Amino acid sequence: MASELPDLTAKLVSIDSTNPSLSPTGAGEAEIAAFVADWCRDQTPDVRIIDADGRPSVVAIARGTGGGRSIILNGHLDTVGVEGMADPFQPRVEGGRMYGRGSIDMKASVAAMMVTLARARSMPLRGDVVMTAVADEEAFSVGTSAVLDAGVTADAAIVTEPTSGDVVVAHKGFAWADVIARGRAAHGSLPAEGIDAITKMGGFLKGLENLQAELARQPGDPMLGPGSVHASTINGGREMSSYPATCHLGVERRTIPGETAQGFVAELEGIAERCRQADPDFQAEINLTFDRQAFSIDADHEIVELVKAVAAQTTEREPPVCGRAGWMDAALLSERSIPTVIYGPAGGDFHGDNEWVDLASIEVCADVLTNVISTYCA
Repeated sequence: MASELPDLTAKLVSIDSTNPSLSPTGAGEAEIAAFVADWCRDQTPDVRIIDADGRPSVVAIARGTGGGRSIILNGHLDTVGVEGMADPFQPRVEGGRMYGRGSIDMKASVAAMMVTLARARSMPLRGDVVMTAVADEEAFSVGTSAVLDAGVTADAAIVTEPTSGDVVVAHKGFAWADVIARGRAAHGSLPAEGIDAITKMGGFLKGLENLQAELARQPGDPMLGPGSVHASTINGGREMSSYPATCHLGVERRTIPGETAQGFVAELEGIAERCRQADPDFQAEINLTFDRQAFSIDADHEIVELVKAVAAQTTEREPPVCGRAGWMDAALLSERSIPTVIYGPAGGDFHGDNEWVDLASIEVCADVLTNVISTYCA
């Protein structure tokens, strides 16, 4: 079965599954979900599509004989956009690497999960192996949310995001907010009548800079370091000859375990209050628009120790146990009280024009997943 992995990965890469929330011409997950579902139906009868407003995810289950522990293998089907790439959906193999959009993020992992599911059908397992190949992780994670809302659960989970063989037990969260500074519109020749909302935002931006400096001085999380904050977007005004009535600032806060979106809003409100104290004309509205929690699991949790031990035995290398900065669906699984660890193959140029996956690492990933389920679901 392992010999199928390069061809299966190539087939997945060849299917355009660009996330339409990121690219207006994105194909979405319909075609790739149909392919994955059809392939899995040749391995197990227990396959279903869970739809979230036209964004399909695949749940395929290799049922055990009963009485054993179940495990979820989770990976996403969508990719980021392809602007600037010559042949994004034409997989190319050179020097042991496969190039193409989604090759490492994360169609190689999906292929490894599919092969592991097929292997599970011929193993004497008592517990279920649940594969969830989900939509929309690159944007709002409606896929994993819909799968969990549909009642899919297990005793543990492995998110197969690429980790280069490291065992990842923590990642940062994030929160987004809009800050709207208020001014007063007027003709550009009448300064006594106008209040410039854009310049009013200047004091707030300085406060944001001070907050980032304060965060950077903190020790933060042992695995992840400190949280951070930055201005993401800014716009305001209508034309050159008018005082702008509003200025809109988009702010992102990257959070570590223990930090919350509500705490982020309080930080922004504190900056706004200091601006009001320094300038009575300062007015601003702050709205939280989206947030995802940080993720962490104890490094000595059973599922972490098992993945670490199996990876060490399979690769003859002690894998580091570490954290990653970027957000993943692990947080959503963890929020549903499913102990979760992150483990996957190696590659590079994530979201870049030369995205690639190491082919040998896909084989290793599938072998590690297989050996984990043989113990955990026995």
